[in-house]
Amino acid sequence: MSERILLVGASSAIAQELARKLCQRGCHLILAGRNADELESIATDLRIRYQSTVHIQPFDALNFAEHANFVERCLGLFEEPLSGVVVCYGSMHDQQQAQTDWNLTDQMIQTNFTSVVSLMNLLAEYFAEQKAGYLAAISSVAGDRGRQSNYLYGCTKAALSAYLQGLRNRLYRLGVHVLTIKPGIVDTPMTDGLVNPSSFLVSSPQQIGRDIDRALRKQKNVLYTPWKWWWIMGIIRWLPEQVFKRLKL
Repeated sequence: MSERILLVGASSAIAQELARKLCQRGCHLILAGRNADELESIATDLRIRYQSTVHIQPFDALNFAEHANFVERCLGLFEEPLSGVVVCYGSMHDQQQAQTDWNLTDQMIQTNFTSVVSLMNLLAEYFAEQKAGYLAAISSVAGDRGRQSNYLYGCTKAALSAYLQGLRNRLYRLGVHVLTIKPGIVDTPMTDGLVNPSSFLVSSPQQIGRDIDRALRKQKNVLYTPWKWWWIMGIIRWLPEQVFKRLKL
């Protein structure tokens, strides 16, 4: 039976590539996000290319009061239960600007952490009752250790990773899988102007989408993508604090 998957933040570059990979293997999708016209354009392309059933649903991450209604609408779109959910949206502002502008910091906290928890709490209850399925969300390697260059963004992802770890521990015995996705630096509109696209550390959304699809199929717990970030962050995590605090990272 084909999987039925909800992608939240579906207009992001990573989500679009993941959507293609999922449809290539016969999945049916719900694409959720703020821009209905953009979602419909993506959905039309997927329907034509892969003959998949693709629905769209409006979603505003920061409208917490509507999250329950959003989940209810999504659950009614297919006759069969949802197979899984992947949360792909996020927000990153310049560290130095956010240090002096609380609104920028708060926007990252609300988008990257609070809104995801609000949505995941609702979906976790659904999958716990089904005793099947999976939940996944894009965190970041930035959450593995606080670095002076992006600790405000990083702390929101650290909180998300801790939440997903606890959720995974809770749902494992119920047959529900939880995947934490930790990309390195990705060349997307969110990082435009903040990273050098030609750096060997910068990856394409296409590579990240492929890796996520593979990790979902293999039921991995934590995905570092590309794989080199597992080694890089392992070294960074093991550096003594007396050494680490002296580094310009």
